[in-house]
Amino acid sequence: MSSTSLAAGESRSSSLVPMLIIGVLFFIFGFVTWLNGPLITFVKLAFNVDDVSAFLVPLVFYFSYFFLAIPSSSVLRRTGMKKGMGLGLFVMAIGAVMFGQFVSMRVFYGALVGLFVIGAGLALLQTASNPYISILGPIDSAAQRIAFMGICNKIAGALAPFVFGALVLSGIDTFDQQVKAAPTPEAREALLNAFAAKVHMPYMIMAGLLVLLAIWVVRSSLPEIKPSGANSEAEIGHAKGGIFSFPHLWLGVLCLFLYVGVEVMAGDAIGTYGQGFGLPLDETKHFTSFTLVAMLVGYLAGLALIPRVISQQGYLAASAVLGVLFTVGAYVTHGYASVAFVAALGFANAMMWPAIFPLAIKGLGKLTERGSALLIMAIAGGALVPQLFVHLKQHFNFQLVFLVLMVPCYLYILYYGLKGHRVGQHLA
Repeated sequence: MSSTSLAAGESRSSSLVPMLIIGVLFFIFGFVTWLNGPLITFVKLAFNVDDVSAFLVPLVFYFSYFFLAIPSSSVLRRTGMKKGMGLGLFVMAIGAVMFGQFVSMRVFYGALVGLFVIGAGLALLQTASNPYISILGPIDSAAQRIAFMGICNKIAGALAPFVFGALVLSGIDTFDQQVKAAPTPEAREALLNAFAAKVHMPYMIMAGLLVLLAIWVVRSSLPEIKPSGANSEAEIGHAKGGIFSFPHLWLGVLCLFLYVGVEVMAGDAIGTYGQGFGLPLDETKHFTSFTLVAMLVGYLAGLALIPRVISQQGYLAASAVLGVLFTVGAYVTHGYASVAFVAALGFANAMMWPAIFPLAIKGLGKLTERGSALLIMAIAGGALVPQLFVHLKQHFNFQLVFLVLMVPCYLYILYYGLKGHRVGQHLA
């Protein structure tokens, strides 16, 4: 065996255990994040609120990334990535306890605070884990490694609505009719209290598992990686300058903002979209899983094709074109066919994060953590784009609103995949 092939084998072996550990973390991201879709339906019933109020669920969850990503990067500089990941899991556990407790007490804004805290823990976890997996190997093949993480993420995400549906939302159409038919306000409140209490134990169990995972990660063999050595500025011909001297990063921040917006629209908002056609709640509660299955297929395609057949930026551009086509398909069809096109957006969206993130942080050197934090802040797109949808659909046709919001986002993602990721770079 040659020394080159031996070194390559050792490299793959040394990165396998860290990839498995980070894969477990991405599974957690997926399960917790993609609970938001069925949670929108849950809080709408449990707290008797309208669509606008119910969509505060993704708003507060994704806004936590905006407010806490930069502080997370400061924390990581002190703790290192490994301890930072453990701390993030512990913060998530606190948020899970708060959410479960406030929901069982039917304190709506307290429950939202719990979701914000869960998001805060995820902000810390994501600020550490995404650049970690990006620079664990060559940056040009980072999309492939993140795709593996995405498979872990989306398997969990596809399971989450079914698990939550079985534990909490079982027989939701019948329950909705019982609430509406309640003979007195007291009887109605008793039904709602019993329904809300169903979420308490699952979230307490989740909190306990998160604490155990935090201990496991901190005590694991996960190595520390110094971004300044693994992601050199020389790779993009950059000599010196601060964070504002990397235009490809800032264009990437906007790209990720829009991407998360369209991802959440296709995943969390699909149930509300289906309800616009009058489809039953017992069916729409599972629609998020269909989007995530499509994303899983997209990740498998990305793993097979990148970088053997197509570059990560080329796949990003092709995915954006698919996004436009599927969005138009959703607009010109109705009922289940239209919902199927929205779910198919999961396939188009799958490889966008794995491509955008490494393209945006490429060559940041010692500023990798800061750039990663800015990209994590951009997850706030998942808060704002669905809010625009839920407000505008009160005044205009919901399919038209979906089209008008989604197509411009995909067109910008197409620009970034074709040209935007190279702006400001000086390669030989």
